[in-house]
Amino acid sequence: MKEPVLEEMENAGGFGNGFHGVGEKDDFDPSAPPPFKIAEIRAAIPKHCWVKNPWRSLSYALRDVFVVIALAAAVIYFNTWISWPLYWAAQGTMFWALFVLGHDCGHGSFSDSPELNNLVGHILHSAILVPYHGWRISHRTHHQNHGNVENDESWVPLTEKLYKSLAYSTRLLRFTVPFPLFAYPFYLWSRSPGKEGSHFSPYSKLFAPNERKDVITSTLCWSTMAALLIYSSYAIGPIQMLKLYGVPHLIFVMWLDLVTYLHHHGYEQKLPWYRGKEWSYLRGGLTTVDRDYGWFNSIHHDIGTHVIHHLFPQIPHYHLVEATNAAKPVLGKYYREPKRSGPFPIHLIKNLVRSIAEDHYVNDDGDIVYYQTDPELFKSSNSKSD
Repeated sequence: MKEPVLEEMENAGGFGNGFHGVGEKDDFDPSAPPPFKIAEIRAAIPKHCWVKNPWRSLSYALRDVFVVIALAAAVIYFNTWISWPLYWAAQGTMFWALFVLGHDCGHGSFSDSPELNNLVGHILHSAILVPYHGWRISHRTHHQNHGNVENDESWVPLTEKLYKSLAYSTRLLRFTVPFPLFAYPFYLWSRSPGKEGSHFSPYSKLFAPNERKDVITSTLCWSTMAALLIYSSYAIGPIQMLKLYGVPHLIFVMWLDLVTYLHHHGYEQKLPWYRGKEWSYLRGGLTTVDRDYGWFNSIHHDIGTHVIHHLFPQIPHYHLVEATNAAKPVLGKYYREPKRSGPFPIHLIKNLVRSIAEDHYVNDDGDIVYYQTDPELFKSSNSKSD
């Protein structure tokens, strides 16, 4: 059955006349039901793109682990005032690369072996203090419900009612850069506003009863790593551990929050979120955004090719660029070509700052909604400082 034709989009508060970009590019409506089916996209992708090579996947994991160890050894050897900042930036980026490979394990795109996926995933994610199964399950929920205001899991829009129920200080922190870039550890412990549960508790609402053993296993692995870090702090000193592990981990968290946010927010044209009968897996997935990270694309395993990854998370990361290029003719205007980056993706800072300053909440009602701005948020902050 074809989805119904959508009514005209209502204007959002705080943006003047309409939404950013709506009606600006050949009057293309990004919320209109696509004229193609997901099977057509799948058919356009070459068959070899679906093949998972465990040896190739393991080679990426071993390479990244080697780089992590080499960086730590190098900074300990040189131990100069300039080597430490360089180390922090490089090692934090490599922690993020480890996360992406563990993420692939969680999707099953690392290999066809669940046992290998879970083993490697636990090693990589526990090393950077991520509860592998707890996060894997919640991330699966995100993929299955992306673009759904009510059921999505990652960077979900606040409804207007929920937004206004938050303390002013909470709103200000949530929508002021750089604070959202440090959100991930808090999300692991207590999820997002309006949602209950923890990634560490087997009895969290995130998990089904048959998933509790997996969650316990991951929490134990996380706890073992945390204990190892505490022991190391006594062995070599807390300042040295902060320099070797703490600061890189903080930079990893910033990478994670930056990338995951910008894959779902901050596009120049406002993109829709759905409820009820208007939502579908395909329409939700088509609101994701590809990003170009310059030199970092290969370092963090082409995670910027996010649209095809969201629709088909079982495709290995080393085939995503080819799969994306093959799918573009089918996707047409529903694919948004990312802005080309220089060596460093500095251009994305503008997208991040603008989106966080403007994308505050969505309407409480309606099956197709767009982010709206609270025009009083920063006015209140300025008046309180005066």
